[in-house]
Amino acid sequence: MSSPLGSCSLHPPLPGTSPRPPHPYLAPHPSGPTPGRPRPHPRRLNLRGRASVGGGGKAALAAAPGPAEAGMLEKFELEEEAEDSESGVYMRFMRSHKCYDIVPTSSKLVVFDTTLQVKKAFFALVANGVRAAPLWESKKQSFVGMLTITDFINILHRYYKSPMVQIYELEEHKIETWRELYLQETFKPLVNISPDASLFDAVHSLIKNKIHRLPVIDPISGNALYILTHKRILKFLQLFMSDMPKPAFMKQNLDALGIGTYHNIAFIHPDTPIIKALNVFVERRVSALPVVDESGKVVDIYSKFDVINLAAEKTYNNLDITVTQALQHRSQYFEGVVKCSKLEILETIVDRIVRAEVHRLVVVNEADSIVGIISLSDILQALILTPAGAKQKQTEAE
Repeated sequence: MSSPLGSCSLHPPLPGTSPRPPHPYLAPHPSGPTPGRPRPHPRRLNLRGRASVGGGGKAALAAAPGPAEAGMLEKFELEEEAEDSESGVYMRFMRSHKCYDIVPTSSKLVVFDTTLQVKKAFFALVANGVRAAPLWESKKQSFVGMLTITDFINILHRYYKSPMVQIYELEEHKIETWRELYLQETFKPLVNISPDASLFDAVHSLIKNKIHRLPVIDPISGNALYILTHKRILKFLQLFMSDMPKPAFMKQNLDALGIGTYHNIAFIHPDTPIIKALNVFVERRVSALPVVDESGKVVDIYSKFDVINLAAEKTYNNLDITVTQALQHRSQYFEGVVKCSKLEILETIVDRIVRAEVHRLVVVNEADSIVGIISLSDILQALILTPAGAKQKQTEAE
């Protein structure tokens, strides 16, 4: 593999490039903080959801910080105003924190050069246990896009013929070739965000652009520091929820709030061939498909992430096998479909989806039949963007 592997904070310079200066946050400046840039906050969230303190020899803090702890909340002054202001408490919290606050002290960031073969790139994703990687183009000396499991699905969907025909395009194409064929004339700049940008801006960018991964790139050095996701952001917010006033909508149920998708839900059956499931992923633009048995009961779920197992096992040349057969080879322990009811309150939903570390909950009725889907995007929209929109409309009305 021609791409470097390293930590999110300091990965080595890419081939053909000169060493770059570290991000101002990530290395001490000889004369103190970089002029014009805020001093980095000492406390950051690590991969396990616990808060760690950098510098000063302080001990690690517990997962749920107490009110007396000088940390994230010191930047967030809670205003004791009228009750209607509490609806925007999470919005204000996200506006008062930067993307850098959420970057872990240590994590893995995989970067691919666009000249790398597609097949090797997907094998590298599997080997490193990551779902996506920024793409570096040496000619432009910049990041130009992302390679994700969705690309793997699109390649299989476009070129698969039968178990007897090898997928030449997957075996031989380089990433740059695939991007030229797939994107054609629709090349768009990579959607990314600065470490100085607020988490509110990050949420807005993720949802507005309908993307699941947002690279944090230092605008000064051009270094990629981390990849933000809905899951990471919601976990960060939930960590501090107990220290903030609780908005009234957190005690309302999904039915009253209208959060989630409840019409024309895409699903598959246990005997659905994998190639048909991939077709649904592409045509419906969904990230997971509930598996429903003959009686209408939800018995499993097949997500885009499960598709990468085809690369891990090198079984992508036979996509005529059923979903049930494919799911027998899950690379990680599966605890079952995480479900909820429309009558459960939002506070319970947030807690469950964060604890389960999943990307969506399947909404079911008393018979365990599928009713709808509620995603991380739906939840972040309700917690952060919807109150922001309501406040903006109120201001415009005044």
